[in-house]
Amino acid sequence: MKIKIIFTIIVPFFITIFPIFAQKNKISAKDFDVLVGSWKGTLTYLDYSSGKPYTMPADIEVKKNKKDKSFVIDNIYPDEPKANSSYTMVISQDGKLIDKESVKSRRKLDDGNLEIITEKTEKDGNDNKPAIIRHTYIVGKNIFSKRKEILFEGTKEWIKRHEYNYTKK
Repeated sequence: MKIKIIFTIIVPFFITIFPIFAQKNKISAKDFDVLVGSWKGTLTYLDYSSGKPYTMPADIEVKKNKKDKSFVIDNIYPDEPKANSSYTMVISQDGKLIDKESVKSRRKLDDGNLEIITEKTEKDGNDNKPAIIRHTYIVGKNIFSKRKEILFEGTKEWIKRHEYNYTKK
């Protein structure tokens, strides 16, 4: 009798509820649609040589590539135009990766903004040491931030490498 209850009630419950949990860490290009447009902000980065943070103006222009659901991001540094650059942010078809980094969490914050955290293993720093690289994205209608943190192999403390903070123009 107990086995019959398990198979008729509990198993169907978990089969129904499991896809909800499996979707929790998935994202889509729609999560980033609010970024399209012009943004004004700053870049604060840690200078590994001095160990001190440095902040400078940093703006972005975001365009959506409808063909493959990627986003072209033009980085504009008003005080250092030679540093201007462009890159394409790619979200995988299955929603598990941003720029080949695994999506570890996706959650709505109390203020309505979306927080997405990705991680990958890579080398970083002046010594090119193995580390876990974590990016935290905060995406909203009027704010966007992207923070990069590093956890070097053999250490327990995350280091904030840099952070971009933008507001919609």
